[in-house]
Amino acid sequence: MAKTWIQKIEDKKNFPKVLILEERFPCYNAVHKMGANAGDPVVLVNASEIWPLMAKVPKGKLATISNICKALAKKHKVKGCCSLTTGIFIMSIANAVEEMIVKGNNSAFSKIPYWRTIKEGGFLNEKYPGGLEKHKKKLEEEGYKIVTSGKKYKVADFDEYLFTF
Repeated sequence: MAKTWIQKIEDKKNFPKVLILEERFPCYNAVHKMGANAGDPVVLVNASEIWPLMAKVPKGKLATISNICKALAKKHKVKGCCSLTTGIFIMSIANAVEEMIVKGNNSAFSKIPYWRTIKEGGFLNEKYPGGLEKHKKKLEEEGYKIVTSGKKYKVADFDEYLFTF
């Protein structure tokens, strides 16, 4: 039987895990853009360290994978954070929130405003529940202007709204 989204975000053994960044890592280019170099320590964390950050983003502010990663790296006193696993967990958290809402769960977790966490460059996340259209609708309901960039949507002037952790 397939795992639920809630099961997918359960803590994994041996996490958080600090690794020495290597150029062969799938997340190398993104982590390098955030300031880490080969040989620097980077952290891989569980979803349980990511969702509280997503929950902190207030109405009128936005977060990106990189500013969440920077907050996690600072917490763990390392140079970077694996943006690949963080991005996967962000998408999984969004789906788990919607799964809980459908089940009638009214916990603090079910109230995480996941739609305020966007991709780099202000782009919306097509892997969120309901895809791009639902992500766009939720952001527009909060007053953000959404523009098209090719076949993708992005928040206009997103950098003006970035939340500082």
